[in-house]
Amino acid sequence: MGTIENSNPFKNLKYDFPASIVVFLVAVPLCLGIALASGAPLFSGIIAGIVGGIVVGSLSGSQLGVSGPAAGLAVIVLTAINDLGAFDIFLLAVVIGGLIQLILGFAKAGIIGYYFPSSVIKGMLSGIGIIIVLKQIPHAFGYDKDYEGSLSFAQPDGHNTFSELFYMFEAISPGAVIITSLSILILVLWEQKFIKKIKLFQIVQGPLIVVSLGILLNLIFSNIPSLALNTDQVVAIPVAEGFDGFIGLFTLPDFSQITNPAVWVTAITIAVVASLETLLCLEATDKLDPFKRITPANRELKAQGVGNFISGLVGGLPITQVIVRSSTNIQSGGRTKMSAIMHGVILFLSALAIPTILNLIPLASLAAILFLVGYKLAKPALFKQMYKLGKSHFIPFIVTIVGIVLTDLLSGIAIGMVVAIFYILYNNYKKPFIFETEKHLGDGAIRFELAEDVTFINKAAIQRALSQIPDSTKVIIDASKSINIDQDVVEIIEEFETNAQYRDIEVVIIERNKKNVGNQIKEIEHALANNMINTKSPIETLS
Repeated sequence: MGTIENSNPFKNLKYDFPASIVVFLVAVPLCLGIALASGAPLFSGIIAGIVGGIVVGSLSGSQLGVSGPAAGLAVIVLTAINDLGAFDIFLLAVVIGGLIQLILGFAKAGIIGYYFPSSVIKGMLSGIGIIIVLKQIPHAFGYDKDYEGSLSFAQPDGHNTFSELFYMFEAISPGAVIITSLSILILVLWEQKFIKKIKLFQIVQGPLIVVSLGILLNLIFSNIPSLALNTDQVVAIPVAEGFDGFIGLFTLPDFSQITNPAVWVTAITIAVVASLETLLCLEATDKLDPFKRITPANRELKAQGVGNFISGLVGGLPITQVIVRSSTNIQSGGRTKMSAIMHGVILFLSALAIPTILNLIPLASLAAILFLVGYKLAKPALFKQMYKLGKSHFIPFIVTIVGIVLTDLLSGIAIGMVVAIFYILYNNYKKPFIFETEKHLGDGAIRFELAEDVTFINKAAIQRALSQIPDSTKVIIDASKSINIDQDVVEIIEEFETNAQYRDIEVVIIERNKKNVGNQIKEIEHALANNMINTKSPIETLS
């Protein structure tokens, strides 16, 4: 795999630059599609992509995460624009939402992201992989009624993910099918080991060849009526007349609405949903990182807050870290945040200088690229791995996938979380104490060694176990290793001790060794901080 140097971002340009081009190619239609679904000006999606790449990429601690407009916010944005009555008023809500995210970052709310089980995060990755493939199949056949970047089961065109697969057969485009087929062939070829050994092909990524071929075939097919692509089957970035026209595509927020309560409600909604989606994607991206680096979540919230503040100021959609772009970055060989930053720079320069060339890119070419991304996210090997871990991991994993495919990203994760929490509680319920048959019955006594942390969840299990103890026996309840025993459990033991007097049961209770155990995280942080002070050199101490 090689080594990586984060301190010098230019050290990995030979990996990051090719990856940035692929991410840029995928980001363009996603930015435009999400803007279309949001009922916002198309260029607002491009602005969000630029800010997400350059601003958030620069400030973020994530080396591989890529930010931009998110499909998960499309419905919120659409509703908010309609309710507020104007896009510039909505932009004010984005600005305020960014400031709220910044506050959340300083308040260390990023810790929320660490409470999502690995099975749910991996289910999220596989679910998104499957939904990417399902959503791109119609685009591959030239049926482009649903917008690029859509991840929801229910679609704006009145269909859903599965019904769309049937309706597409009514409008198959031969030109799109040819482009898709050749593109997939090239991408599969590029994955072969003998191709990867060729130095030129290590620099020139397969997706770049696919897009170049798509543009060429689009131009050729334009002279063949039966194969020609229509305007819905290609990228459609707004084209401005000159630099002044380009500047005119940016929009300023309406600050006169600062006292409008509806603006603040929208801002809070954007901040909460965008932060949650970012933290989920952050966790997923770290799991995909081949170098297994850990991103500081609070710093990410601050970066997203600044990004949304600036995006709202210049007319862009709300921003989150996005798993489709991030996984594309990783699979394309990106190594540091330079790939995300450069994708934003390329997006800006291309929108300014060559929008007409971008508008020649067939969506069928991009569908082929996303097929590969989706497959790598939902590889069969991952399903086998999760199955081997047992049902307490596999079932939440599968439920999360099904939930995402049949609803949307956040709803699917919420469903997966409910199932995962059920298994956590059930496992906790089953293990309130340690009971080893050989050890406990050897001396004629029944010995219960209470767990380190005994909560109200364990009430039923402990109550049931104590109620089954026969008369005229000796019971030892060992709480010496317990740090925390819930009062509900203490009462159950006290009641059993009272009842035992009438059943000729000898009860011996070994009291817990009461230690003043505080917040262990803060204590270790304090210890480490003191150690750092103690290990300073004499010169550092004097200075």
